[in-house]
Amino acid sequence: MDASKPAKVVKDVVENAAEKAAEFLTPDVPGSPGSAPATLEEPTTPHDPLPPKTEQGAPATVTPTGAETGAPAAAKGQQGAYLTTAQGARLRDTDHSLKAGERGPTLLQDHHLREKITHFDHERIPERVVHARGAGAHGVFEAYGTAETVTKAGFLKKGRKTDVFVRFSTVLGSRGSADTVRDTRGFATKFYTDEGTFDLVGNNIPVFFIQDGIKFPDVIHAAKPHPDREIPQAQSAHDTFWDFVSLHTEAQHHTMWNMSDRAIPRSFRTMEGFGVHTFRLVNETGETALAKFHWKPKLGVHSLTWEEAQMLGGMDPDFHRRDLYDAIEAGALPEWELGIQVFPDTPDETFEGIDLLDPTKIVPEELAPVQAIGRMTLNRTPTNFFAEVEQVAFHPGHLPPGIDVTNDPLLQARLFSYLDTQITRLGGPNFAQIPVNRPRCPVNDMLRDGFHQHAVHAGVAPYRPNSLDGGNPSVAGDAENAFVDTPVQVAQARKVRANPASFGDHYSQVRLFWLSMSPVEKEHIIRAYTFELGKCYEQAIKERQLRCLANIDPVLCREVATGLGLPAPEPALPLADPAPSAALSQVGKEWPADGRVVGIVAADGADLGAVRELRTAVFAAGMVPLVIAPHGGMLDDVPVQRTFATARSIEFDALLLATAPAPDALPARDAKAGAADSAGVDPRVTLLVDECWRHAKAIGAWGAGATVLARAGITGAPGVVTGDSATEVLSGVRRSMATHRVWERFPASVA
Repeated sequence: MDASKPAKVVKDVVENAAEKAAEFLTPDVPGSPGSAPATLEEPTTPHDPLPPKTEQGAPATVTPTGAETGAPAAAKGQQGAYLTTAQGARLRDTDHSLKAGERGPTLLQDHHLREKITHFDHERIPERVVHARGAGAHGVFEAYGTAETVTKAGFLKKGRKTDVFVRFSTVLGSRGSADTVRDTRGFATKFYTDEGTFDLVGNNIPVFFIQDGIKFPDVIHAAKPHPDREIPQAQSAHDTFWDFVSLHTEAQHHTMWNMSDRAIPRSFRTMEGFGVHTFRLVNETGETALAKFHWKPKLGVHSLTWEEAQMLGGMDPDFHRRDLYDAIEAGALPEWELGIQVFPDTPDETFEGIDLLDPTKIVPEELAPVQAIGRMTLNRTPTNFFAEVEQVAFHPGHLPPGIDVTNDPLLQARLFSYLDTQITRLGGPNFAQIPVNRPRCPVNDMLRDGFHQHAVHAGVAPYRPNSLDGGNPSVAGDAENAFVDTPVQVAQARKVRANPASFGDHYSQVRLFWLSMSPVEKEHIIRAYTFELGKCYEQAIKERQLRCLANIDPVLCREVATGLGLPAPEPALPLADPAPSAALSQVGKEWPADGRVVGIVAADGADLGAVRELRTAVFAAGMVPLVIAPHGGMLDDVPVQRTFATARSIEFDALLLATAPAPDALPARDAKAGAADSAGVDPRVTLLVDECWRHAKAIGAWGAGATVLARAGITGAPGVVTGDSATEVLSGVRRSMATHRVWERFPASVA
């Protein structure tokens, strides 16, 4: 290699390492932790860093001021074959501190020890106050061109492709909490447009708890763990939350969504996203319209059952992030369509009687259909979680020309809060220079110095006007597509601390949501309210929330009151009579099976030829097969991904049985390995089938596997498929998977 050409050295290193690792890459079944397998003995031969795994990506190689460097993506990673200090000095030992003799005290002069420990001491940055628990991925957005009539935003022009980074998150829990708790999810998207960064900072619920940002500290303080004991973690099932929402009744709409299945999504890939607020769009001729943003997942909107969520919290608290990264690795790339609801920009900023500036309200899709304007595909996982997912900084004020804010009082407060919190979390005002946050267009901001300034600014005149730098930088005009704060007329008014009268309706849209649910979904909402309020200590808080439920629906109130052992109060307000919205229910639609996980129960002596054929068919259908066996390793030449000890139903979207395995485990080593049934079937397989049945998942079997279904008494039931061959059974199971669950298995006592 020519060491005088660093870029070429890096490129050669990466290509050579990639060639060495290529034979080890296994993109079919996800889960491999690295790009090459580990060796039994510690490697001792120096070599250059291995490349990232094939599905991994990294921020673009641009300078802090947005210029393309032309360097390969790996140039940002570690370089060279030898361990060095942060300044590049090679080290001969990193396992022993420098001491005065082998048994003597450690010397202050040990600069490597101090550098290593000091950096370790500062590895953690303050976690986000909310949305601390998250996962992210890179992708690309391609515009359909259908938004060009309402906005001049360049990234929405037909065929334009824009790189994106998306972060999904929970709201209440700490970084160490579980993925599958009942909570609102963040859905934040960073578009690296050539006109400046656009951050669409939304949630998976289209409304919020509060109407004015001044209440944000209150709702978060109420929902977070109690300050005296710091419990419960990542939950709303406690007194302070219900004390707040039962008193601050504008929160009831969001609370109802939170008690629905929307609050426990099956996957980030099956989660809808909403911009929550109403934005103002400006087109090429200066005409304005109001709009709400929606993300519609390709796979549909699906949720976990409450039991599944609880099981996952113990068995796999990383379930959502693992699902996201495994899907990308397996080639089942997550996709969403971006859509907008468009409204006339009228002086009263309302539509069909709905105040568009009230973030606790939706506009039903039956009144304003969602128009698809582009498609987003996530295709790369992070190379480094901290550098990208933890340090990515979103801000609703990051807007391109053609998209502007409105006077929504919650949005107005967020425009201040997000910038303020980034300065604290990321150590200063230069967080936009962190690679994942860097714009993909020229930056000349005259914002100098400060903590972590990576740009080396030239010139002597960081002010305007100036002559010493030749007047650079100049301001842009309309011809240069400068951002314009839309000159909206502000009504003459007095300064007040008040809301418009239209903000006072706290119940009609909550009732709309309830009436739009299927009987099964209503049962789940009743169960959620009953559980959460049952965890409260104060009777007065339970009774106060029941008063709120009475203003929503008498059936809901009565059923929850019965579960709490309390009388159901009468409504204090007339009940609204809205038309239900089919778009709010998750039941009644069919969706692709892309990326679904199919568990295949097999054992030594099973029909392994059929298992091989089945694995091929599952892959061909765009799904992921995981073979579950009594032991790890191989069944003949069939690789085993899960054992009876490590598998649980919650990991699979469908279960197929090739055999009826006899028990072979010691109960002392696996609590699930109890006594077998009279047919001699392993109890862990019986448990798998029982859980899949309870959670309304598709189940199939052929040959000896059908005896397990017969023993369970579910042969011939909805969503249970038997047949003469594995592929025949798979075909029937796929049909049941299209609706996500076999909904008719869930009992419902309400209409």
